[in-house]
Amino acid sequence: MHNLLWIKIKMLSRFFLACVFFSFSLHASAQLFGRDDLNLPDHDEKFYHLGIALIYNNSHLQVSAHPKFLQSDSVMYVNPENTGGFGLAGMHTFHFSPHWEARIVFPQLMFSYKNLTYSITYPQNGEKPIATKQIESILLGFPLQVKFLSDRIGNFRIYMLGGVNYQYDLSSNATARKAQDLVKLKPYDFSIEAGVGCQIFFPVFILSPELKISDGIINVHSRDPSLIYSNVIDKLNSRMIVFSLIFEG
Repeated sequence: MHNLLWIKIKMLSRFFLACVFFSFSLHASAQLFGRDDLNLPDHDEKFYHLGIALIYNNSHLQVSAHPKFLQSDSVMYVNPENTGGFGLAGMHTFHFSPHWEARIVFPQLMFSYKNLTYSITYPQNGEKPIATKQIESILLGFPLQVKFLSDRIGNFRIYMLGGVNYQYDLSSNATARKAQDLVKLKPYDFSIEAGVGCQIFFPVFILSPELKISDGIINVHSRDPSLIYSNVIDKLNSRMIVFSLIFEG
């Protein structure tokens, strides 16, 4: 878990440093910019602006074993796998000062897959010794975020953000009755988010590449003691890395 967190921190740090390096490379030429050279020079005077995001996510489930796992002779281990997904979102941004913005993301719809790989001691019904259970999710999210922006350098600037996100899984199987080979997840999740990005001003829109990590803080596992793939797990927490291309007007 600590290694994965360190990897996430390094990814955000490298992305942020790349943005900083790019901004300093423009700093010398920025002194030559006049108002006539700026794209969308009045953009920061707007209190509200709208955008749309194209999203790629890489997600997995952090697994906490149940005490019954040590007593089980059916499952030897459970490993989470990283899997990719995609999504779309609407961005509603409110500009309060030269360096602070609040952003409401709605609607946000993401498709993600979370795989769990089991080592089975006694495979049955033609199963293999290594079984992978795929959990598909259609996530309707409601992120609330605060952004801190750098000074604008010509047609470029960087920013950092933090916030929270409530998600509802439209395809949750928590109430499924015939789910002998499934791990059931609760339909709701709540996570904290942090990220970095940069804004590139074009004549008619702003492009913002953004990298963000999202860590779920509640247990999304709907444990069923009668299912061999579920009874060995105590908690499941969502983990996600999100890369977005945001287009704003």
